[in-house]
Amino acid sequence: MTDHRPWRGVLVATALPLNDDLSVDHDAYADHCAWLVANGCDGVVPNGSLGEYQVLTPEERTRVVETAVAAIGGERVMPGVAAYGSTEARRWAEQAREAGCGAVMLLPPNAYRADERSVLAHYAEVARAGLPVVAYNNPVDTKVDLVPELLARLHGEGHIQGVKEFTGDVRRAYRIAELAPDLDLLAGADDVLLELALAGAKGWIAGYPNALPAACVELYRAAVAGDLSTADRLYRQLHPLLRWDSKVEFVQAIKLSMDLAGRHGGACRPPRVPLLPEQEAAVRGATEKALAAGLA
Repeated sequence: MTDHRPWRGVLVATALPLNDDLSVDHDAYADHCAWLVANGCDGVVPNGSLGEYQVLTPEERTRVVETAVAAIGGERVMPGVAAYGSTEARRWAEQAREAGCGAVMLLPPNAYRADERSVLAHYAEVARAGLPVVAYNNPVDTKVDLVPELLARLHGEGHIQGVKEFTGDVRRAYRIAELAPDLDLLAGADDVLLELALAGAKGWIAGYPNALPAACVELYRAAVAGDLSTADRLYRQLHPLLRWDSKVEFVQAIKLSMDLAGRHGGACRPPRVPLLPEQEAAVRGATEKALAAGLA
């Protein structure tokens, strides 16, 4: 890990393997976390949207974190602690702290379109748990936009140390760097990884390493090192898959790619439904092409 900032590098927003009855397969999840680290990833982010946290029971969310920590060590685990209420989100952060995690990731209030004062109060409350907080900016889903000016204020008041930027607007990277130069920018959408790495991102909270970790890690390392020849080649090979991370069906797509790569992807819990035939064909074709190119 880098400089005691466990959110730096490639952290995989882990998909959650389920049994046939849709219960959590904790043994498979532990194996998955260990496999990701063995393939060069720096850590994992359990209980994010890719991990279907919204449809887990509190007991399941707790055990998922504990499973990841037992598999790879707490400093490599940065759980998502999103909740409708700030008090509940703080309790999830406290659970992460007690489990030995090094940091947490937090969406803004997402039960309604929160104003700036509510956002500030929300992050202040969760920061009281005592772990470093990485904000997650996903205004497409939350309807709350953590614009650079608001991020700078959150950082200036000590509430956040990094931000997972999912808007896809690469211009924001430069504005964030101007307003809050010590705030770590993390690429939050797979299909703008190269652009954000060139703009100074310190990490990538990534989806597609769930299926192709070694190639994705090679892409990230080349991008941040300025090895554009390697990075451009890998980015073009992987982009037909990476763009699925920004689609509504991202969980189903990534799980299908995992299955094709010989991992345990499997089904999702409802209300998610299987991919349409044309979607499945597109993901299957892109995944098989990547595997044939030796990107597994």
